[in-house]
Amino acid sequence: MAKRLFPLVDLGFLIIRLGTGLMLASLHGWSKVAAAYGHFLQGKDWPMIGMVASLGFPFARFFAACSAAAEFLGGLLLAAGWYTRQVAMVVAINMAVAVYRHLTTDMRFELAALYLLVAIGFAILPPGRFSFDTWFGRRSA
Repeated sequence: MAKRLFPLVDLGFLIIRLGTGLMLASLHGWSKVAAAYGHFLQGKDWPMIGMVASLGFPFARFFAACSAAAEFLGGLLLAAGWYTRQVAMVVAINMAVAVYRHLTTDMRFELAALYLLVAIGFAILPPGRFSFDTWFGRRSA
């Protein structure tokens, strides 16, 4: 019975990785990357810098760009299962900050918390058989 479930576990990991990673990249990360592009290359205002500074981070422009990259590139890499555990840790740290911000500003925190929990899961668990880490023989320990 357990042997028949292993392919389903790998399929489940794939579905969760793909869904979470692609939603994080496309629905949250892309808009931040586009805004960062506008700020750094076109001189447009980027409100995220002020938000990051309000959290007490030094070098707010740098950390805002890191957050945008964590959500967009991290989401894509998580979906692909490439450097899964390391990327999941970066996403988890980013989402922990997002949860903190949402809790301290009376914003809804559920989505950021859900991304945080999935990222923690993939920081702990293997990416599954259907991942670049597995296909290329890279151990993501």
